[in-house]
Amino acid sequence: MTHTPTLVLRSRRVLTQDGERPADVVVAGDRIAEVLPHGTAAGGAPIEDLGDVALLPGLVDTHVHINEPGRTAWEGFTSATRAAAAGGVTTLIDMPLNSIPATVTVDALRVKRDAARGRVYVDVGFWGGAIPGNTGELAALHRAGVYGFKSFLAPSGVDEFPHVNAAELAEALTEQARLGALAIIHAEAPQVLDAAPQVPGRAYADFLASRPDAAETVAVGQLLDTAGRTGVRVHVLHVSSADVLPLLAAARADGIAVTAETCPHYLTLAAEGVPAGDTTFKCCPPIRSEDNRERLWRGVEAGAFAAVVSDHSPCTTDLKRLDVGDFAAAWGGIASLQLGLPTVWTAARARGLALAEVVALMSTGPARLVGLARKGTIAPGYDADLVAFDPDTVFTVDPGGLHHRNPATPYAGRTLTGVVRTTWLAGAPVNVHGTPRGRLLDRVGTAA
Repeated sequence: MTHTPTLVLRSRRVLTQDGERPADVVVAGDRIAEVLPHGTAAGGAPIEDLGDVALLPGLVDTHVHINEPGRTAWEGFTSATRAAAAGGVTTLIDMPLNSIPATVTVDALRVKRDAARGRVYVDVGFWGGAIPGNTGELAALHRAGVYGFKSFLAPSGVDEFPHVNAAELAEALTEQARLGALAIIHAEAPQVLDAAPQVPGRAYADFLASRPDAAETVAVGQLLDTAGRTGVRVHVLHVSSADVLPLLAAARADGIAVTAETCPHYLTLAAEGVPAGDTTFKCCPPIRSEDNRERLWRGVEAGAFAAVVSDHSPCTTDLKRLDVGDFAAAWGGIASLQLGLPTVWTAARARGLALAEVVALMSTGPARLVGLARKGTIAPGYDADLVAFDPDTVFTVDPGGLHHRNPATPYAGRTLTGVVRTTWLAGAPVNVHGTPRGRLLDRVGTAA
């Protein structure tokens, strides 16, 4: 690391590890060298004065489906990381599906890394997958640098990534406990889903009834029991039902190492506002009621979540079945990677939350979750991954301005507050039309 300053970013609103304050952030090469009192940096480095535009640590999104290789028509490394950079995300961790092959062997991880190399605009790491029959592969994947292992407790939607039953889950978690790995779990109970009414059509209420709250609470209860018996560190993905929160609190009180995340769409959208046939709102688990959304926010305020992440899961427009608006037939996934920060900030500020609280959930928290020791914080020694964010400017979401390969989104036409002005990666501005400079990361945050 060079110690010669190469850039100074000055703002009256710097989100440091000690809170928001006026400061000069001195960058030396690819790292933050110093955080000085506002207006005191001197020397040969150019100074960029942001005024009242806030300076944030780059966001870390640990739940992104890039889908390449194999389903690159859905999304790809170039388009996804352009969208990430435009949205202030400087590091993302790619899910082991819906790519083909799924990242369930070291060879598959190599294929995915080869597809990504030289084509990413932000730093990218990878999750592995734990599926029936691949427990013997987990140790090698862990050594190869994946950040942990994802499993589904209900069908994933793609044949090459089957879900685990109770015995297979116990086997996988036992091995992950031995490895000291993080288990990340899509927790819906198939027996509850199978018993729920499955009614095709344009009514969102029918789709919501097909994936009731009990699908999550039953699955989380079973997961926590298994986690307690195996001693594994477990993370519950995309919590949509606030009914899960008391279960998580009780488990933590019992000494179970469990964390959880939720997503922008669960915090900002509600079932009552989903138009008939608008399948851009379909995701699994589903967007639930306004009352549930408010209870999720109370969970946010109480510290129930380690992270708020996108679960960016796009597909081609035809798979969304917007032509017929059939929620049962449409692919379930929300495209939101570029919009996570303004959507969450818009809702958070309306509830009186500070920008620092959003940063804790969308940058610092996800970085700590996966062990990215130099990400998610503005402090000396950290990577100079930074975002100039104008927290007061209002804009209307135009899908044509999004970088996602298939930008169909439920946020189209919504008025949001907060605009990303510039994203810096490793001390230099990201040009989403220029040469990609992102690195591939392994579990300890070094280049792969």
